[in-house]
Formats: sequence, structure tokens, C-alpha cells
Amino acid sequence: MQRKFLINSLTVLVIVVALGNAALLHADSPPRPNILLIVADDLGYGELGCYGGKEIPTPHLDALAASGLQFTNGYVTAPYCAASRAGLLTGRYQTEFGFEFNPIGAKNEDPAIGLPENQKTIGDHLQRAGYVTGLIGKWHLGGTAAYHPLRRGFDEFYGFTHEGHYFAAPPYDNHTTWLRKLALPDGSSGRWTSQDGRTLWTTHMGHAEPDYDANNPILRHSQPVEQFGNLTETFTSEACEFIERNREQPFFLYLAYNAVHSPLQGRDDYMQRAAHIEDIQRRIFAAMLMQLDDGIGRVRETLKQHDLEQNTLVFFLSDNGGPTRELTSSNAPLRDGKGNVYEGGLRVPFLMSWPAEIKQSGVVDTPIITTDILPTVMTAVQGDYTSSTGINLLEHAQIQKPRTFYWRLGNRQALRRGKWKLVRDKRKSTEWELYDLDNDLSETSNIASSQPDLVAELAHAWDEWSAKQADPAW
Repeated sequence: MQRKFLINSLTVLVIVVALGNAALLHADSPPRPNILLIVADDLGYGELGCYGGKEIPTPHLDALAASGLQFTNGYVTAPYCAASRAGLLTGRYQTEFGFEFNPIGAKNEDPAIGLPENQKTIGDHLQRAGYVTGLIGKWHLGGTAAYHPLRRGFDEFYGFTHEGHYFAAPPYDNHTTWLRKLALPDGSSGRWTSQDGRTLWTTHMGHAEPDYDANNPILRHSQPVEQFGNLTETFTSEACEFIERNREQPFFLYLAYNAVHSPLQGRDDYMQRAAHIEDIQRRIFAAMLMQLDDGIGRVRETLKQHDLEQNTLVFFLSDNGGPTRELTSSNAPLRDGKGNVYEGGLRVPFLMSWPAEIKQSGVVDTPIITTDILPTVMTAVQGDYTSSTGINLLEHAQIQKPRTFYWRLGNRQALRRGKWKLVRDKRKSTEWELYDLDNDLSETSNIASSQPDLVAELAHAWDEWSAKQADPAW
């Protein structure tokens, strides 16, 4: 009896010591960072104050840039929404698994279209690492059951699954709304404005506003909810609540705003703040961008209120360049915009902040790409992940050899290596164009004819890469 008691006592002692040592180890280990990935929609390179924009104030995003690193050569893997997000969330070129194009409208409900089920997202990886994961906002990687965010690495979802959504529900109270139409009320072309000035129709794009809300409800997890107020405001509030609800554990929040994507809808208070802008289309865009900027400021303030700001790794970027004619979203001084493979379609505002680890803020000119985000995150959380295409951006200063980036969107093709940019749009010509980005950022002078050997070398590299990509899945 006495021996049994002695053995049990020793067992208890061993357990207590083990638990004590574990507690000491845990206490000595730095807490893993929270991850906040903020993506704007269709925001051009030249709009933010920190990127040279002067017309629309963006103090909160400028402050985010000042708190960490601002990349001047930050690229996406595709110049439009869905393909770009597929590359961002998987850490791979989306052409590797056939996600080459941009499904819109009813295609979002095609069971054959979406992020392939065998592709793991950043949410999947972080779930395995013990993180709570959430998506608030736009998904656009499949609208049927197999592709639902709750099945693709996210514990929580609030948002929509298609390519766009109205910011205010009909009758668009407290908003000024700009809509594309095939014809004005009298059958003519041009621009029409309602008597109260709150509704504007324009035929300048030659097509009607897409049916964004068709079979595309706002969902909480998987159930439709009614939309009230302004969607940018709602997404901001949901993000703040997610942070507050999960502040006691490491979290990953993918905050995918649909601002400043069309339709153009500016809320009254922000329209008043943009009253200095004469052109009404530009004024609505400015109202949307200022509201987005304020929302990001609120989210960062929520982090600060809960003492989470220092140890939260924050990324901000746009999913592609701005569609200037559609939105006025400026890509200055870059050429072209959304849907094209010149710099204006591919180079985006790209910010990273982690005050606990990034002690020295500043501007970084090293070319990077969105496939770098996943390896950076997994390094930060000490997770098990090996990337074939991306690098850890926390070690960006160590990059010596120029990297090569590739793009393929059917007939639109491009490559960048060092300062050299190779571009071809086979819808217009089978010949490659070559630009020296160090001396010709706006891609105005095609120097391919004076560098035939270099063009041949880079074209061969692109051909080799392209041959390894999958055929488009649709």
C-alpha cells in the first residue's frame, strides 16, 4: 500500500515537473503573429498618397506604408480578379493548375469552374498550423458547393462568391450611383443624370452594368443575409468583430474588399468630402476609395485597442491594376491597366507591416510577386511549407540574382527579368516587344529590334516556362 502510494506520488511529481517545463517553454516562446491580408479590388498603382497620388487623401494606407515596407515593384500573377486571387491564395502561378482566365456572371455557378480541390490555400495551411481563419468579402474562386470558402481553408465566411456586388441595395438610398447602360432613357448615347443627381447612366463603355447581384447573395457562412447600409462599411465592421472575437488565439483574416470595383456607388458623407473633384465619375470613385481607407484605419485601430498591432503581420495590395476608363482608377505612371500585361495591369500598390519584426520601415524597389506572401506567412508562423516559386519577403534585402516573373493569359503574355520586360499580345502581333523598365517605366519605347539576342533569350525562357503550365481548365 505504501509502495503504491510512493509510485503514484512519483508519477504525480513527474507530471507536475513536465507541465512546469512545458509552461516555461511556452512562456519563453514568442507568440505567433496574427496574419491580416487586405486586398482591394481594381485599385490602380497611382492612387494612394504613398505612391504619388495627390487628389484623393488616403491617410490610413499611407500610415500603414510608413509603419513597414512599401514595395514599388510589387506584382500580381494575373491582371484580373479571379486568376490573380488563385495565385495569391495558393502561392503558385495559377496557370500551373489551369486557372488562367476570369469567370464572370453565370460562369461563377458552373460546377466545373473554381479553384481546383487539390490546391491548398493559405487558409488550409494556417488551419493545420492551429490558426482560426476567416474570409470577409469577395471570394470569386467558384460559386458552387465544392469551392465554398468553408471547404477551402476558412473557419468563417461573410461575403459573396461572385466577381462583384452592389455596395448599396436598391433603391440605393444615401448613395450616388453611376451605372453603365446600352442607351440612355431617350435612346441616345452619352450621359444621363436624374433630377435629384443621385443616379447617372453612361454609355461610354458600350455595354451594360453586369448583373452582379444575380444568384449572388451576401452570405454569413453559407446562409443568405439581408444587406443593409454600405457594403464596404459592413465588411469593415465584420472584420473588427472577427478580430475582437478571436483576439485570444492566433488568427488569419483575409479581408477582401470589393471596393473600388464597379458599380460606382458613393455614400453621401464621402461624396461631400470629395466635393472638390469636379468630374462626377471621379468624385464617386474618390468617395469609395476614401471609405475604403477609413475602413482599413478602423481595422488597424481595433488591433491597437487589443494590443495586437505589434504582432500582426499585415499585407495590403490590389488584385490587379485599375480599369481607368471604367472607374478612373489611375495606374500612373504605368502603361495600360486591368486585363493587360503591361505594367499598369500587373504592378500594384503592395504594403507589408509587422512592427514586432520589421524594425526599419522604408521603400523597397526589389521586384516581388504575390506568390511570395504564402512562404513569408509560413516562415513567420514557423509552419511547415516549401515554395517552388516564392520567397520570404522578410529577407528581401538578401535577394541578389534578378528573379524572372512570367505571365500568360491566353494570347497576352509577358516576362520580367531584372530591368527587362518582354511583352506580346498575339491578338495584335506575334512579335515580342522589349522594354527597359529602369529607363522606361511607362513602356513607351519598344527596343526589341536593337536587342535581338536578348529577345531570343527571354522568349526562349518564356516558352520553356509556358510548356510546363497546364492547359486552361475552361
